[in-house]
Amino acid sequence: MANKENKHSKNVEGKWYTTDPDDDSGEGCIACNVCYNGAPDFFGEDDDGNAFISKQPSTDEEIELCQEQLDACPVGSIGSDA
Repeated sequence: MANKENKHSKNVEGKWYTTDPDDDSGEGCIACNVCYNGAPDFFGEDDDGNAFISKQPSTDEEIELCQEQLDACPVGSIGSDA
């Protein structure tokens, strides 16, 4: 589960977020590229390849797509307060 206390600084404001790669709990982004390849309209990539939320999903279809990325994340670095 993503650590709300260690959100990536580039996340846009909203319910969905990714965690900073330096998360000491081991749930930080590892730059695996699953989410920003699977949902590039919502997940961005910083200079180090780490993911952040670039756009919040708003429709049921968009939320489902982001949920798929959350479920696929190998380290649990995607979170949602939804």
